[in-house]
Formats: sequence, structure tokens, C-alpha cells
Amino acid sequence: MKSPLPAFRHSAPGDAVPKGASEEPVVPGGFSACGLDGHLQNAGQARKFAVRTLDQWALPSLAADVELIVSELVTNAVRHALPPVPPRTAEYPVWLGLFRYTRHLVCAVTDPSPAPPCRRRPDSCSVGGRGLILISTLCDSWSWRLTPPSGKTVWATLPLPPTGS
Repeated sequence: MKSPLPAFRHSAPGDAVPKGASEEPVVPGGFSACGLDGHLQNAGQARKFAVRTLDQWALPSLAADVELIVSELVTNAVRHALPPVPPRTAEYPVWLGLFRYTRHLVCAVTDPSPAPPCRRRPDSCSVGGRGLILISTLCDSWSWRLTPPSGKTVWATLPLPPTGS
């Protein structure tokens, strides 16, 4: 029986990161990932995972922005990158990765669809369609790339708060 909780993975430097997301190495202990089963409640699970990881990394000041970013990225993956009805072939078709570098944080979501993320132009009456607009407002940059053998990874970068003495 599959666990109702997402799968977690914590790793060390040298793990794969989204190409182009950073030219600097991940700090020691600066990678954490969460496997998600592709249901709408995954956005809430992703937010909790992100906040817990940021607390472990002593970065609680980033929590509000990161919660919104991962929520939007995961919701987009679940709504637009997965088939509307089971069966889904992978136990965890969506993965959230958090990468801590010396000067910034990368939030990355991988899904099985090769279709690029699509920024919409919602009118004032639209209920949705603002996710990538919100992400663009909160982060330094965001992008995506195909992830062989199939799918894509969409990521957003945020600057780390300065460390004071």
C-alpha cells in the first residue's frame, strides 16, 4: 500500500541541479526533495515541506515567498502536466526540489510533461491563470528545461538574505 505522505530525499553537494539555475555549488546539506503523487492536496504538502526545510536551513524569512512559489509550481504541474484521470505510471510523478546555494535558493518542480509552462493573460474576472505572474514578481528569475528521458523541470530563484555579524 502506498504511503499517503510524499517521499522525501535529502542529499549532499554534487546532486543534479537544473542546468542554468546556478553556476555555484550547492552548500553542504543544501538539497532536499519531495516526491508528490499528483493530487491537488500536493500544493499544501509542498508548502509544509518547504517551510520545514527552510526552518532546518535557518531561512524562515523566505518562507512566505517560497510557500507561494512552490504552491504555484506544484499546482501547475498537477493541473496541466498530468493526465486528468488515473492510471498514472509513476508512484511520484511530480518532484519538488529545494537547492541552497551560497547566495540564492532554487525551487524546482519536475513533472512528466514536455509541454512548456504557459504564462496566461487573465482578465480581471478570471479566477486563475496568475501563477507564473506571481512567481515572476516574487523571484529573481524563473525558467524551465526538458528533463530527459521525459518531462520538464520548472524552477525559480530567490536571493538569500544577507548574513550579518
